[in-house]
Amino acid sequence: MKKANKLKFNFQAILTDLLIWIYISGCISFLLNRWFELAIPSLYILIYGAVVSVIVMICGISIGRKVFLPTKRTNNKWYKTFWGWTVVLILLITFIVGWILVEVNPYKFFTKFKNAGGIMSGIFDPNLDLLVVSLTALAETIYLALLATIFAIPFAFLLSFFAARNLMPKTLIGNTVYIIIRSFATVFRSIEAIVWAIIFSVWVGIGPFAGMLALMIHSIAALIKLYSEQIENIDPGPVEAIKATGANTLQIWVFGVVPQIISPFLAFTIYRWDINVRMATIVGFVGGGGIGLLLLQQQQLLRWHNVGMIIWLIAAVVWIMDMVSAKVREKLQGM
Repeated sequence: MKKANKLKFNFQAILTDLLIWIYISGCISFLLNRWFELAIPSLYILIYGAVVSVIVMICGISIGRKVFLPTKRTNNKWYKTFWGWTVVLILLITFIVGWILVEVNPYKFFTKFKNAGGIMSGIFDPNLDLLVVSLTALAETIYLALLATIFAIPFAFLLSFFAARNLMPKTLIGNTVYIIIRSFATVFRSIEAIVWAIIFSVWVGIGPFAGMLALMIHSIAALIKLYSEQIENIDPGPVEAIKATGANTLQIWVFGVVPQIISPFLAFTIYRWDINVRMATIVGFVGGGGIGLLLLQQQQLLRWHNVGMIIWLIAAVVWIMDMVSAKVREKLQGM
């Protein structure tokens, strides 16, 4: 068993170092190309990363060694070790590459403020004539987010039990179900709601229904993660006691698990509705309906005073939702 663990840690350490040095060599190649127009073939980048990672691994001074197979040489203070300066190099080169890719330009930020004069004047002088129309669109947004959350709850609640490691048996079927649901939650959560809104806008047409479906899919995936992690942190005592009576799986879940998770589940659900209200505005920009769509229309027409009215309404609703949901979650967690 110890030999198997050692092999596993060696593999993890080697893979970690390999990825780190390929990343570093790739970043250096990018900078050389950007600054000196020197193109380095991808194969050379891979070979360089592999060679360096093997050397530092053998010498016992790598990050992989520090994380998975620490030695006396890696346990010194970071500034006295090779792995410590490697971390510094990674942070430095990442910052430089990020600065270049994002095209950060402080000069433009401080000298081009006049370009935003129109929208700033609109924000501080909103058009109150648009209030009724904006409130109608805002109500649509709130209900859109509410229905997305409500429809997501039963799916997420049921699937979260199968995504909790402590409830799924360590069998082939149990592991397969666990991995499938966890993967579903990870993949669907990683795809932003705005992308889902684009998909559903084509599927069912532009409007609040598309926005609701987009937020529902994203909410299911997000709530599965939150719910299942809460289930994994329950007290195992009541579960073991009920299991000892000969109860079946459903009875164990109903009487041993559910009573421990009701309050945090409600808190997570309210928090998710709070998130959905904010996300619904962005979803509206790609045809998801609600106040986001109205904001996009007014922005495209350069009606900045109308944009200012909408922005103030969104800010007010988000602030109210944030305060109310925080209070409710506080009460629920104290139950």
